[in-house]
Amino acid sequence: MRRHLLALTAASAAALALAGCGTTEPASTNAAAKGTRHITLTDATGAKIKLDGPAKKVVATEWNVVESLVTLGVDPVGVADVKGYKAWDTSAPLKNAPKDIGTRGEPSMDTVASLSPDLIVATSDLPAAAVKQLRKIAPVLELSPADASDQIGRMKENLDLIARATGTTAEATQANKEFDAKVAEGRKALADAGLAGRSVAFADGWVASNQVSVRPYTSGSLIGTVNEAIGLKNAWKVKGDKSYGLGSTDVEGLSGLGDLDFAYIGNASEPSDPFAKDLAKNSAWTSLPFVKKDNVHRLPDGIWMFGGPKSMQAYVDALVGALTK
Repeated sequence: MRRHLLALTAASAAALALAGCGTTEPASTNAAAKGTRHITLTDATGAKIKLDGPAKKVVATEWNVVESLVTLGVDPVGVADVKGYKAWDTSAPLKNAPKDIGTRGEPSMDTVASLSPDLIVATSDLPAAAVKQLRKIAPVLELSPADASDQIGRMKENLDLIARATGTTAEATQANKEFDAKVAEGRKALADAGLAGRSVAFADGWVASNQVSVRPYTSGSLIGTVNEAIGLKNAWKVKGDKSYGLGSTDVEGLSGLGDLDFAYIGNASEPSDPFAKDLAKNSAWTSLPFVKKDNVHRLPDGIWMFGGPKSMQAYVDALVGALTK
């Protein structure tokens, strides 16, 4: 997990929180005769992105962007770390065989250029120098991937902006409606089970130098926001960063959580499960009330904690299922 997730902690401090907007402009006379329209969008950096029409050949440099494209019915021609995406985000599986463009933090410019994309969708987690190089290849729609003040709003706005760039606004509207319906369904299921207001703590963890580090998903995280939307109480008291709402603690830092449900997501591609394996004989862990009561829930692999509506719908189903079983 450290390989895939630690990069987000470092990048989140630099993530922008600007909303994107878009307009559609009449095309030139010749283009109009062919039934096409120019599209002008403003991305998270304030840059104007002009397209001759809805983008069809799209490259995506981050997994949440890939998920958005797949959700909208757009098969990306290039994806960063295809193998990783397939392992960590199964809620919106790839339907094609996109070219692997390299890592999420360092895409191969030559590979991207070889695909001759209409559009490159990136996030502000990507280094500015890389974005500058990408802009020499094709129009780049740069998104702010997270905003601790309104994660659900940011998720929906990003999906809508990509939809305007790809001519799939109806699909975006439907995806956001399905997400809202799933939240309402989850909230009702928990209330019917007498679990409204139940405290929950979600985290991920990794092992370094034989020490387990824990990363809390506070109320400002996407998962923390969804937890509250379905009627749960986020138990974390630590402060999260302003973009992703992620905190930092260790096993001893869990002692103040009290009686609650603890949930996490791992992945079979990782070398270990720190909560089930590395802490199995750790007295600080085994003495915790929620561990003693067997209220530790490993949710299914493949739910991307920083994804879009599809991932969050899968998360609601998984968490509600775990709490009500």
